[in-house]
Amino acid sequence: MRLRSLLAMRELGLELVHGKDELDRPIRWVVTTDLLDPGRYLGGGELVLTGLVWRSEPADSEVFARALAKAGVSALAAWDVESHTIPDDLVEACRRHGIPLFRVPEDVAFATLTEEIMRHLSTARAADLTAVLDRHRRLVAGVTEGAGLGPVLELVGRDLGMRCWVLTATGRVVAGNAELPETPDLARAFLTARRLPHHEGGVSIFPVAEGSTPRVADWFIACEGDWHEWPDERRALTGELASIVALERVRLDDRLGIQGHLAQELVRLIASSAAADEILPRLELTGLDPDTPLTAVAAGTDGALRPGELRAVLAEILPGPVIGLLDDEAIALLPGDPHLTETIHRALKVLAPGLTGGGLAIGVSDTVRAPELRGAVEEARYARRLAAGRTDPVCVVGHNELATHVLLLASVPDDVRHMFRMRLLDPLRTYDDVHNADLILTLETFLQNSGSWTRCAQQLHLHVNSVRYRIQRIEELTARDLSRLEDRVDFFLALRLR
Repeated sequence: MRLRSLLAMRELGLELVHGKDELDRPIRWVVTTDLLDPGRYLGGGELVLTGLVWRSEPADSEVFARALAKAGVSALAAWDVESHTIPDDLVEACRRHGIPLFRVPEDVAFATLTEEIMRHLSTARAADLTAVLDRHRRLVAGVTEGAGLGPVLELVGRDLGMRCWVLTATGRVVAGNAELPETPDLARAFLTARRLPHHEGGVSIFPVAEGSTPRVADWFIACEGDWHEWPDERRALTGELASIVALERVRLDDRLGIQGHLAQELVRLIASSAAADEILPRLELTGLDPDTPLTAVAAGTDGALRPGELRAVLAEILPGPVIGLLDDEAIALLPGDPHLTETIHRALKVLAPGLTGGGLAIGVSDTVRAPELRGAVEEARYARRLAAGRTDPVCVVGHNELATHVLLLASVPDDVRHMFRMRLLDPLRTYDDVHNADLILTLETFLQNSGSWTRCAQQLHLHVNSVRYRIQRIEELTARDLSRLEDRVDFFLALRLR
């Protein structure tokens, strides 16, 4: 909005006293003051309103006008209610310092002036910003390569005077136009708010993909101020900004690029026991050093997150991983770090409040050399299954929590494990399907209770004789003897291979 627009607003009745050649100056804000030297409270570009309460003698006009000029205001609008005029000394001071001067009608309150001008400013800025944001959205959408979120947020801060940030669910700042305040805990507020938008601690929080993405896998926008008090135009802009952030996030998603495809192929090859000469070159292509010790991480949920969302969460909490999907699990490969399990624990502690609808289980392997990656992936997947069996909504199990037999099984080829499991358990599974006998459940419970007939019967709510009959049937079908330690170990391992 420019000064000449004030003259077009007939309802205000402003008259230009001085500054006809300066009417193209922009107005950034409206400020009312009765201080003799208000310079410290001005930032430049303001339309200053004053009732001349500061003036006690003609020399005061020079002091006042000099302060306005030094601050870089756009114009001054004044009226002395007591003398019903604008003093000549103030008019001359404004001429000397190049300050356009308007006369305010006696029957128009400064509050009315401020409200009307700010309404026009808001509308004009909203239109300008919407156009710019729309252009940026088209850039991000693929017309050309987007310039990132930084310039957009800088524009919002410059033209609306509003500090704002884009953050992830862990609290990581993606972009912003100012330093993020230390309080409140914006990530926790985003994850736990009953409804969004949400106002807390002087900041309003908006989701980026509300309704389509769980909060733990989403980004959010934090804006200074209370959104309840904003004009409609500013509220509409937050929705437009959220759309742009969502598009920028898609543009940055490596799943859609070459690196994402390479990562997926690498994880698939490792899981399928591909030869080392196939895996090692692809490690380099994904940015991993084949000569550096590596760690595998497996993540899964009980339905709280879709695979792509699970992958996004894993990418957020890990330092620079290569991630692929195996069915409903996300598998990450990254350089070995002795503190990795603790790092994941800390990140999940932040995300835990947003996982009330389902859990997140993560397994971490030991650090291995590149040729041993398949075993590391299997170890991480076993650890993830162990984590999923616990009651915590979020749980991490490291390789040091795994028993030695798990490490052994992780290194056995898939076809051997499959054959071992099939020979021992398939006869029992077939019998259960035909007779609904629960032999596999009985076997598992029997082994979990270290071969105790009584404890097994109590846990299954059966008579001890019924348990004895089922164990006898298991032995007949498999030609094994469950009184022998070797056969018990074989059955235990077969059950763990399921």
